[in-house]
Parts: sequence; C-alpha cells; structure tokens
Amino acid sequence: MIGRHDESAVLKSTVSDNKSHFVAVYGRRRIGKTFLIKEAYGNRFTFQHAGLADGTRDEQLFAFEDSLRDSGCDVPTHLKSWMEAFDMLKKTIINSTEKKKVVFIDELSWMDTPKSRLIVALEHFWNGWASFRDDVILIVCASATSWMLSNVIHNKGGLYNRLTEQIHLEAFSLTECEEFVKTEGIVFSRDQILKYYMIFGGVPYYWTFIKKGQSLTQNIDRILFAENAPLKDEFKYLYASIFRNPTVHLKLISALGKKRAGMTREELIKASGLTNSGDISVKLDELESCGFIRKYSAYGMKSKNAVYQLIDSFTLFYYRFMEENPTDEHFWTNMINMPAVNAWTGLAFERVCLLHIAKLKQKLGISGVLTDVNSWYCREDRDAGVFGSQIDLLIVRKDQVINLCEMKYSSIEYHVTANDDKSIKRKIHDLITVTKTRYAIHPILITCNGVVDSSYSDTFQVVITLDDLF
Repeated sequence: MIGRHDESAVLKSTVSDNKSHFVAVYGRRRIGKTFLIKEAYGNRFTFQHAGLADGTRDEQLFAFEDSLRDSGCDVPTHLKSWMEAFDMLKKTIINSTEKKKVVFIDELSWMDTPKSRLIVALEHFWNGWASFRDDVILIVCASATSWMLSNVIHNKGGLYNRLTEQIHLEAFSLTECEEFVKTEGIVFSRDQILKYYMIFGGVPYYWTFIKKGQSLTQNIDRILFAENAPLKDEFKYLYASIFRNPTVHLKLISALGKKRAGMTREELIKASGLTNSGDISVKLDELESCGFIRKYSAYGMKSKNAVYQLIDSFTLFYYRFMEENPTDEHFWTNMINMPAVNAWTGLAFERVCLLHIAKLKQKLGISGVLTDVNSWYCREDRDAGVFGSQIDLLIVRKDQVINLCEMKYSSIEYHVTANDDKSIKRKIHDLITVTKTRYAIHPILITCNGVVDSSYSDTFQVVITLDDLF
C-alpha cells in the first residue's frame, strides 16, 4: 500500500487492546477510504455494509437487512426502522466467534435519508450497548465530509465526544504519487508527474488509469477526451456524490473557477448570481471542509474580508478545458503550447505549491518554526503611494521574517527579468506601506528547474525547485 502508514497503524492498533473502538474515516470521493480500511483489517469483517446512493429509507433498510444475512444473521421479518436494524446487528456481533468484532459501515451519509432517525439509532447502539463491551470495532465512513463533520465528528447530541479515533484521509503528495508510478512500472519524469498532478491532484483513484507505454498526453486524451474515456463524466458525479443537492455548491465553484485570485464572499455572491443568506456561508464551509476551496484572511486584514479560492486541481482543469465538452479525441495533444494551456499551467502550478507548504518550509529550514500561511492583496491607491499587488503565498514566521513566494512554472531554467525584479520590489513596497510590518521580507522563487545566472538572478534570496517539492 502506498503511503497511509500512520492511518493504517491507527486502524490496526484497535485490534490489539481490550476495549471497544468507534472510528470515523472521512475524505473526498475516490481518496481511498474503503481501500485503506479493507487493507488494514485484511478484508475480514464481522459485518460489512455500504449505503445506497439515492436510496429511499425502505431501500436502505432492505439493503442493510441483506448485509445482515450475508453476515450469518437470521432476520425473521423485514426491518421497519433503524432501531430494529441495529438491534439485529447486536445479535450478529453476539453470535460472532471473532476475538474482535469489526463492523464496517461505508457511505453512512447515504443511509441518513430524511426523517430516517438513523443517527438516533446509531447513538443508541454505541452508547447503550457497544461501548460497554471490550470487543467491538465500529468503523463508519463517508465521502460527504461536511455531513461527517456535522453529524458524527462534531455531533452535539448523543455522539458528542464518543469517537475513539478519527481519520481524515487526504490526497497523496507528489512524493506518494511518484512512489505509486514507480510501483506500477510506469516511466514518468518528475515534470510529467507534476503535470498529471496539476490535472488530477493527488486523488489515488485517478492515478490508477495511467497506462504503461503511453505518453503523458496520450494518457490524458484516453482518460478524459476519448469517446469512452473513463473519467469523461467524473465531474458530473463528483459533487453529486458528496452533496445531496449540489446546485448552489456548483454555482459557487463555477464562479471561483473563472477567477484566478479568488473572491470575497460578497464578490462571490454577485458573480454566482445567488441571493445573500446564511446558507451561502454553510455551503462555502462545506466546500472548504471537502478540500475543494480554501479560505484565507489576507495578512494584516480582518477576517470579514476573507477570500475564497478554488484549490481542487481537477475542478480547475474541468472549468478551463472540459466544461464545453470538446469532441476531439486528441484534444489535449492538439492543445499543447496553446496560450490557454500555458496560462492554466502557471495557475495549476501555483495550486500544487499551495498544497505542499510543508515541503516549502522544509527547504527553507523552518519546519519547526511557528508560521501563518497567507495570501495578500491590495488595490491601487496613488495618493498613498500604493501600486496595487497580489501575492499568492506569504509565509509569516514567528522569527519575524516573511517569505514572499513567487511561483513560476517553467520547463527549463527560469530567466529572472528586469520586470520580475521590478514586480517584486513593488510588492515588497506595497506590503510594507499597507501593513506597516517591521518583519524582514525575503523574496522566494518556486520554479521547476532553477534559474539562469543573470544580472537579476539574485532578486530572490532562495530558489525552490521541483525536486524540493518531492
């Protein structure tokens, strides 16, 4: 298994003691939750069940009943409620001869249909029975991260503080994707791994479609643009599988997908054509918790001016190249070096850098230093002597240094120009003028292959390369 060593160790540790465990595993669709759980427990479960997408309450109960029978439970009549269903699960556990009874319920959120009282029954099962035993391992899992957070992890009712372990499964890093590629015998350079990552992010499932012997562009055309491309309709199902009614979520995402620098809440509402309400904040929180967007307060500004920015690589790629449903089976091959692709490449590279902050700090030698990670912007104000600046990444350090990071994709050594030097000096000027900071500001360049030695190459105090991101 690639990566997931700490998460796997947590799951395996639940088998070796003399107490019951209630474990929640959550993360976005295709991230590998089910695979992790099955690998950790050797696919040996006292009871295993997965909720039905779009199933009614009766259909969910019928499927649960079927899973009970598969586990050897004699269900005398059709289940009429979740209370009855979990009562039959107790009997399945009691009849098991396993030392530890591992109960795995996947896609729990799908089972929670309107007025189903599922959570009440789950509370009763755990609080009133399983938690008093020393041999039950209850694992619940769902792709609907926001649902898991509000209903299980941050539950304010009967499940409050009842979890013994929780695992938020995150995307693979570039390092883990490289390990996967090598394990599969696929010959990709680090630059090719980066380019695939800029499209698909670190979602393990998406990496399983790479075919040996094909170039990067051939793989992308086959996976996304061919007539029967396996991920051609992935976007359609991605948000629908996580949110019950994703209409508002998609309007927000669509607006962000067309904006490079991100937007405030007010700007986002206007751009998406939505009506201002508290529900907008809820939807934005849900998108953030699922890892599709990030929310940041610009350095030195109040939180009410927070900016939202699309961070999911696949969503960004979809809105740039797939939304219009291109019919050319060799679309990506024919797009190489086109202006639209070059513009997207720069933006996508920035997103990858933002997902690898720990690697950047490691290269800077500040892994142990307390930091705040921000972006920053200011509008032009000639009266105040401010030019107007957008800084995508500031690492504000407690040792009174600010790393001002510029991210520039280049397939060869980057040539720092007079314009780059001028731009950096203006940004530093604006940052000091507006924020009144007394911290030392260190310009940092993040690029793939280092820089050409030139009269402006010392503009940046540190140059971070693609190898450093790995």
